[in-house]
Amino acid sequence: MRIDKLLANRGYGSRKEVKSLLKTGAVKVNDKTIKDGKLHINIEEDVVTVYGEEVHYQEFIYLMMNKPPGVISATEDNMHETVVDLLEQEDRLYEPFPVGRLDIDTVGLLLITNDGKLSHQLLSPKKHVPKTYFAKVDGEVTNEDVKQFAQGVTLDDGYETKPGELIILKSGSTSEIELTISEGKFHQVKRMFKAVGKQVTFLQRISMGSLVLDETLELGEYRELTEEELEKLKSND
Repeated sequence: MRIDKLLANRGYGSRKEVKSLLKTGAVKVNDKTIKDGKLHINIEEDVVTVYGEEVHYQEFIYLMMNKPPGVISATEDNMHETVVDLLEQEDRLYEPFPVGRLDIDTVGLLLITNDGKLSHQLLSPKKHVPKTYFAKVDGEVTNEDVKQFAQGVTLDDGYETKPGELIILKSGSTSEIELTISEGKFHQVKRMFKAVGKQVTFLQRISMGSLVLDETLELGEYRELTEEELEKLKSND
C-alpha cells in the first residue's frame, strides 16, 4: 500500500495535507525518513511512524458512495460495471462489498465495507434498520396512499409489507415523495407504488439507519465514513 494512502486512511488529512506532512520529514518507515508519498510499504512488516508515534494498519474500510445509475451493487459482474469497479485500486485491496443492493437504475447512498459483522447487523430482518428514499412518481400521490403505506401494502406476489412512512413533498401529475421502510424486498419501493397503481420514475436512497448521504458527493464519488458516522452506525445495533 502507498504510504500516502495509509496516512490518509488513518486520519492524517487529505492526500494534499499528507503530501505536506511528508515534506516536513515527520514520517519514517523503519526509522528512515520518507518524503515520497508514492512509496509502497508492507503493511504487515514495515513500521511507520509520524512524529515518533507508530501508525497501525486499518483492518476495516468503511466507504459511503453516491451510487450512479447503470452500475450494479455487486463485487464483480461479467456484463455490467460494479460499484467496486468505481473504487481506487488501493481501496479494493480491502476486498470490500456493498451492504445490501440498490437496483441498477437507483442512485444514492450505498455503504461499502469489508466488515461482515456490521453488514449483517444492518441487513438483518430482526434489526429493522430504517432506509429512506426520495422518489419521483408518475401519478398523484394522495393522503389515501399515505394511509395505505402506513398499514402495509400487498405486493404482486402476495407479500404483505411492513408499515412504511410516506411523506408527500409534491403532489401532481408527477409527485415527489420520501418513503421510509424497514425491510428490503426485491424492488420494494417500486412494487409498493405499483400496488397502489403508480409508477416510480426516479429513485434515490438518502439514508440508512443513522447514515445520511453526503450531498457534496457527486454521482460515482465516495469517501470514508467519519469516526462519528461509524460510531452512530454501530450503535444502531
